[in-house]
Amino acid sequence: MEVHTRQLRYFITIAEELSFTRAARRLGISQQCLSMQIKQLERTLDLVLFARTTRRIELTVAGSAFLADIERALDSVDAAVERARGIQRGECDRLVLGTLEGAALTLTDPILAAFQQRHPRVTVQQRQFSYDDPSAGLRDDAVDVAFVRRPFDRTGIRCETLFSEPLMVMLPENHRLADRTEVSVRELVDEPIIGAAAADPEWNAFWELDAYRGGRRAPIVHRTASALESQYKVPLGLGIVVTVAAARWLPFPGIRLVPIADAAPNEVAVGWRDTRESALVRSFVDLATQIRDTRPDLVQPLQEPEFADRTMLLQL
Repeated sequence: MEVHTRQLRYFITIAEELSFTRAARRLGISQQCLSMQIKQLERTLDLVLFARTTRRIELTVAGSAFLADIERALDSVDAAVERARGIQRGECDRLVLGTLEGAALTLTDPILAAFQQRHPRVTVQQRQFSYDDPSAGLRDDAVDVAFVRRPFDRTGIRCETLFSEPLMVMLPENHRLADRTEVSVRELVDEPIIGAAAADPEWNAFWELDAYRGGRRAPIVHRTASALESQYKVPLGLGIVVTVAAARWLPFPGIRLVPIADAAPNEVAVGWRDTRESALVRSFVDLATQIRDTRPDLVQPLQEPEFADRTMLLQL
């Protein structure tokens, strides 16, 4: 099947104008030529894109579906061409970095510093995402690369793990388990839980401890998209929240943070889409893993909270 982008752009213009006359005028070609191009496109695709009468035209159901997909596809083509032209001209380029709340924590600044040192002419634009999009913009192609937390639906997305962070549970300070030094998952599965507000079932299942419930549904009392939102609900006794060890660095009045001894840790990773693996993305990923491998002084406190706490006490 040989379809020219010119014909696709003609199709989009007609769909916007719903008039061959206006579309031809806008495109600067004859109406007869435009009509022939669209008929050829329909024959090539074996689709009827427009329903025509003597007085008006409108998109068919198939045409409407095709329009939505083709607009996205042409946007991607245009963006790819512009990026390539910019690189060929040696112009300053841009890397869009998506981050989740908490993201790569103390690794973030060293990774960004190393990238800027290697690519001083590249602008890094950071975009913050809440937990309702665990892909931090990768799923919608809104970013080039992202700091993410696994697990989540990684269809079309590649990841390099940076570190694994132990889980903790947020409890009201008057909770029966609040004074414990650690708890087991078994002690938490019957507790009312404030769950995740993502549309990603893998993400929600992890933070709601579904793997430990033997097929039973979690007793969800509310859903939130950020740790800050949870912070206001836990002290009210509405439910518990599963979080990560880094939460102990934040002030949570009325909340106790207790390690979950036997839960699988959460993986923090750098992720990117297969379709956007540019030289800049590859360089960013390589530098992120290099910082991970050469800075155990940063990684160990993230993976082992006890080590970080001991180090802090020694410094004090």
